[in-house]
Amino acid sequence: MTKNCFHIILIRPTKYDDDGYPIHWHKTSIPANSLSCLHGIALDCKKRQVLGREVKITIRMIDEGNTRIRPDTLIEEIRADGGRALICFTGVQSNQFPRAVDLSRPFLKAGMPVAIGGFHITGSIAMLPDMPEDMRQASELGITFFLGEAEGGRFDQILKDAHQGTLKPVYDHLKDLPSLPGMPVPVVEREQIEKSTLGYGSFDLGRGCPFECSFCCIINVQGRGSRFRSTGDLETIIRDHARIGVTKFFVTDDNFARNRNWEAFLDTLIDLRERDGLKFTLIIQVDTLCHKIPNFIEKCVRAGVDQVFIGLENINPDNLAGSKKRQNKITDYRDMFLAWKQYPVVLTAGYIIGFPNDTRESVLNDIGVIKRELAVDILSLSILTPLPGSEDHRNAVAAGTWIDPDLNKYDLTHSVIRHPNFPDGELDRLYLDAWASFYEPEHCRTILRRAAALGSNKKISTMNRLLIYGTGSRLHNVFSLDGGYLRLKYRKDRRPGLKLENPLVFYPKYYLSTVRNMSLLAARRWQYLRFIRKLWSDPKRFDYTDQAIAPAGHGDFETLDLYTATRGGRQAVASHRKMEGIKRKARSKTVASA
Repeated sequence: MTKNCFHIILIRPTKYDDDGYPIHWHKTSIPANSLSCLHGIALDCKKRQVLGREVKITIRMIDEGNTRIRPDTLIEEIRADGGRALICFTGVQSNQFPRAVDLSRPFLKAGMPVAIGGFHITGSIAMLPDMPEDMRQASELGITFFLGEAEGGRFDQILKDAHQGTLKPVYDHLKDLPSLPGMPVPVVEREQIEKSTLGYGSFDLGRGCPFECSFCCIINVQGRGSRFRSTGDLETIIRDHARIGVTKFFVTDDNFARNRNWEAFLDTLIDLRERDGLKFTLIIQVDTLCHKIPNFIEKCVRAGVDQVFIGLENINPDNLAGSKKRQNKITDYRDMFLAWKQYPVVLTAGYIIGFPNDTRESVLNDIGVIKRELAVDILSLSILTPLPGSEDHRNAVAAGTWIDPDLNKYDLTHSVIRHPNFPDGELDRLYLDAWASFYEPEHCRTILRRAAALGSNKKISTMNRLLIYGTGSRLHNVFSLDGGYLRLKYRKDRRPGLKLENPLVFYPKYYLSTVRNMSLLAARRWQYLRFIRKLWSDPKRFDYTDQAIAPAGHGDFETLDLYTATRGGRQAVASHRKMEGIKRKARSKTVASA
């Protein structure tokens, strides 16, 4: 029995912090969907007995964000059970690639095959003429690369080859994107849910995006056509999660509004809520045009959507045009936010700094405009990063532009390319200053005042997001979705090449930092709760208004800085008026001919 046992170890690696320690948390924010997807695929392989009836398949999923990985211990456990295994690093992003390679070494030394898949390797091969040096070095160690997506039986072959000891260097499915209906759905274990701060599960309903944003690597990995699961798949996902008590979900589709099946999915969710009485809520990601789709917002809310991530990216039209984000029109922004704000929905806007036109003054001014004039609850700031797999990265490589060779920094919170307007380190400092500006205490109170004035019942959700994005992520200098609760550090796990710290230095520093950070979070939470209790008990809370939540009016184009403070803004208004004039003439001709 032991000799016929084969282990599939699924790992989502973490990254190193600035001091070289793997970023572990007692609890992470949201389970990794890539890990859940491959877990579902592996379970399907086990069910179908792809290695033969005589082989017992054992599957283990590990999110290194909330679980310390000790390769020697895993190797001993595998050897005690027959010694056969495939180590799979799944969904590996560029900033996680160095850590995945470091974790691979002891497994390879023990004679256990290792495969890496995910956006970094798939995107690099998709967009570059030659394999980059970091991948060549990993390949020379004996690491196998899996390019593309694993549904549609694609995981079967790598599993069989690993079992037979004939693993190939590369499994390339880049040009063979699978159809998703009927494929194994993401499966998360209750243990992983318990290791997340807010109890969220995650799943994807569609892949691919029709837009051409130059900084995006998703479109060059998942394609620009719409592929989607079936409504039956969606119902299975919701019901399977309900059995383990999961009622909150993050839908990882990069742009749910562009999924051709969005209405069928929302109708299915509405039926599950209103007909079958299932209680659940959703976070979705959308673009700035979604409010123009008839019934989209209304059905989203009925389906349980209570948090929305919007790809705002920038409020300067010149920056948007330079990154091919042409679908974003700043003349639509206020209408879009106000359309969502008719409902109790927490709005998070993605925002990028570091475009070629940016200066310190322009960025801080733009943050001020957002604070005053747009109903943004949470701002997810990032530094423009030429991620491998993006058009920006391909162009930089082709031009011979200097790019930081340390992939660990490609986490959207570090500058990795020289900017003409920012000397060394200035863009990183501006990033922190911009974050501090948006999340200054008075503006956080303004966000809560707006929620109270609009009758929102999401006061605790809003507070939690303000804590996670505004305080927690900055205490540890991590990107918001990479954060968690209670940072864990292990002295001997430091990045290879960096000196181990003396225990008398490491432990006091770590414990003092932990006490400080937890105390700051607790104090900030207490301040929020105190303010919320007072605010929501005030009968005059509905009287509050400001520029951001005031109804959009015809005079906005002349009075708001969003439209008047930049050349691009003024030009956007002129273009908008020109198009509206053309539409009015067309409608007049139609009426006249009728």
